[in-house]
Amino acid sequence: MRINPDPTPDILNAIWQTQTQEQTALEQLSTGKRVNRPSDDPAAAAAEVQNQALEGRIDQYLQSVGSLTAMFQTADSSLNSVVTSLNQAITLGTEAANGTSSTANQQQIAQQVQGILDQVVQLANTSFQGSYIFAGTNTAQAPFVQNAGSVTYNGNSGTNSVTIADGRTLQSNLPGNQIFQKSGADVMGSLQQLVTALQNGDTAGISSATSSLGGALSQISAQRVFYGNALSQLDADQSSLNQQNLNLKAQDNTLVGADAAKAATDLSKAQLANQSALAAAAKIMPLTLLDYLK
Repeated sequence: MRINPDPTPDILNAIWQTQTQEQTALEQLSTGKRVNRPSDDPAAAAAEVQNQALEGRIDQYLQSVGSLTAMFQTADSSLNSVVTSLNQAITLGTEAANGTSSTANQQQIAQQVQGILDQVVQLANTSFQGSYIFAGTNTAQAPFVQNAGSVTYNGNSGTNSVTIADGRTLQSNLPGNQIFQKSGADVMGSLQQLVTALQNGDTAGISSATSSLGGALSQISAQRVFYGNALSQLDADQSSLNQQNLNLKAQDNTLVGADAAKAATDLSKAQLANQSALAAAAKIMPLTLLDYLK
């Protein structure tokens, strides 16, 4: 049987190993992670990096979905108010066209319809977070401007798209001229036509303008379908993205998550082993030093 004449290096190595094991267990318990640096498990660490990159993209997509949802809700609410205003204008036009309204009444109705026109222009200039919703891609300035007896569109016919998932984009706007000034369904023009006919006491003109407003109302209702469909899609996309996030977090936990019970057991074993190594060192190392002094 061979006796190690100098056990000091072995004891020091045992102390170092037990302290390293103790630190590893403590780190796993404090971070909740089994892999705290690439060297702990290179394959798992590499897979986690990929997951984190995907999680970052998903978080960005969720922010885009949230912003688009709020903007579409604002746009749809504005168009809903326009629908209410147009229905009111149609009611007034129908009342004025029945042949029983006096000139004074028609003038009063003209003022009411003018107020409706002003309100509709204001709604058509709705902004969201500093950008005009119905301006096409020219979102920095109000798209509709009232001049003497007419409304001018200063936006454009452009549309924007926003990426809401890997490989998937969603159109994020409708240009205002498509919504409010489409040929044959001109919201602004029909309202102005009704105001002018009422001011002139032109019964035939009132009837014609009121009929045109019906077409304009149908156009607004048709355009609202875009926002309704988009909101439904965004709701589904948000649910899908949130589920992807949950799946990725579960994968992360499987890849690098620590087993708390095992880490606690490892810590207890390492502490016990370290105490034993220190006790051995306390007994053996002084004897070794005395040997050197002889």
